[in-house]
Amino acid sequence: MDGILIINKPKQYTSHDVVAKVKKICGEKVGHTGTLDPMATGVLPLLLGQGTKLSKYLINHDKTYIATIQLGKKTDTLDSEGSILEERLVDGKLLNKENVQRVLECQIGKQIQTPPIYSAIKVNGKKLYEYARKGVEVEIPKREIEIYNIELLDINEKDKTIEFRVHCSKGTYIRTLCENIAEKLGTIGYMKELNRVQVGQFNLNQAITVEELEKNKENEKFLNQHLITVQNFFEKYPIVELKEEKLKLFLNGVQLTNNNDDGLYQIKVNNVVVGIGTIKNKLLKREIIY
Repeated sequence: MDGILIINKPKQYTSHDVVAKVKKICGEKVGHTGTLDPMATGVLPLLLGQGTKLSKYLINHDKTYIATIQLGKKTDTLDSEGSILEERLVDGKLLNKENVQRVLECQIGKQIQTPPIYSAIKVNGKKLYEYARKGVEVEIPKREIEIYNIELLDINEKDKTIEFRVHCSKGTYIRTLCENIAEKLGTIGYMKELNRVQVGQFNLNQAITVEELEKNKENEKFLNQHLITVQNFFEKYPIVELKEEKLKLFLNGVQLTNNNDDGLYQIKVNNVVVGIGTIKNKLLKREIIY
């Protein structure tokens, strides 16, 4: 089985838990292209077999999430898994719809974000959460992220929660975003729930559960319906036609002169797609062979 499976990750499973379970079911090499916190749910693209070659094309994909902020409480992990550090009464005026929408819209655009101390980012060879668990202070590296769009979905005045949808760049920490939104509203808060609904072109409608995969692992029709092959992944990319005499050179990794714009292309010879190539500075280079 070679390609991409979109898994709907359940709560309390780490991304590595899901990888291990799918590897056991399919008996293939399995990788993923970006972790989801254990308390988060949603889209987790898994790369199977030869599909693991697609990792570098997926790693920078944008993401879309639906998140819920719990206002009036602050935790050490910035989510519902952590210990409560502080509690405050939340003035109902803060939850005025126009006020909340204004604060959300202020988040749109590029910004410098400080990731949570409880995260897997490495500093001096150690993950940040390892420092946090030992109570060791460490400088957290900041990063530039971008919020492309953010939409208010719900305000629950009784529970003091806000639900929103956000479309953002790779590397965005929604826990930090939730904390920032709470601060802009004049209070404190943490991420209560998180559901990733899209990664690049992959969305929740394409996702299956690990249980569904286990149940249908011998069902060829089910697998064909849900497995995105390497060829399927690239089918919307532009095409470069090669003459048959150039095919052997391309397959052997020889860079060929080509006047197309820089980018990824499907390589076609005699109306058959033989692989994927990349063009840079007018040179065509082999990437993947079918």
